[in-house]
Amino acid sequence: MAVFKGSAVAIVTPFKETDESVNYEAFADIIDYQIDNGTDAIVVCGSTGEAATMSEQEHLDVCKFCIEHTKGRVPVIAGTGSNRTLTAMQLSKEVASYGADGLLLISPYYNKGTQDGVYKHFKMVADEVPGTPVILYNVPSRTGGNVLPQTVARLVKDVPNIVGIKEASGDISQIVKLMTLCDGNIDLYSGNDDQVVPLLSMGGLGVISVVANVAPKAMHDLCRKFFDGDVKGAAKLQMDTHELFEALFCEVNPIPVKKAVNLMGQNAGPLRMPLTEMTPANTERLRKAMQNFGLI
Repeated sequence: MAVFKGSAVAIVTPFKETDESVNYEAFADIIDYQIDNGTDAIVVCGSTGEAATMSEQEHLDVCKFCIEHTKGRVPVIAGTGSNRTLTAMQLSKEVASYGADGLLLISPYYNKGTQDGVYKHFKMVADEVPGTPVILYNVPSRTGGNVLPQTVARLVKDVPNIVGIKEASGDISQIVKLMTLCDGNIDLYSGNDDQVVPLLSMGGLGVISVVANVAPKAMHDLCRKFFDGDVKGAAKLQMDTHELFEALFCEVNPIPVKKAVNLMGQNAGPLRMPLTEMTPANTERLRKAMQNFGLI
């Protein structure tokens, strides 16, 4: 059974203006907003959640808070990947003990590894949490390395709890090959908000979405329409969200989306360095796209 089906928000982590500590009161409100507006699952401590700027203890605390506050209303998938295999194993084991519904493991970045090294990395981490479903995360633009379809197929065959992949390579041909080699034995999620419908057409189960931070109902409805057979309606929503998508990625994620959440009055707070505030010109571009979509 899939960890989730539909739209999962890659949720932002709010920080306080005073000292950049995690603003748990605001985080609770953001989680509740997502659930109240139809998001199908929450992915915490991913790229959008600025996990790379957190200490390991902060990372664990944020995951635990999200799981406890959500109280099973929707599945919570926690990002516990690292380029250090031992760290990923430790984070994954601890967060699994909190009751996470699944773990999202990014491929090793910077040191990267060969395909055999990537295989062994993922297997060692997944073997540490045999009772918890694992979703792999392939995002070459951030990691500097591509997880090839053959490697994913090998992992799915050899490791029972590796059940899915968030594909953000943007390479449709690669994703077709992935689905062919895995022969229906992997749950595919789009990692790109502008490619949801194409991936759903290849048997995908949904999206792990940045756009859902500000438009959770739209992203939920896009997936639901497709699953209900209204492909034309899903495609229209895909195109309707495109201006918003482009504005949310006109600077490095999560710079624009955190600004957007703040513009909606949800108190996401500041970014942590090395991320910096949006330029005034791009802020106006984002504001206009949000107005055109009816968000502000």
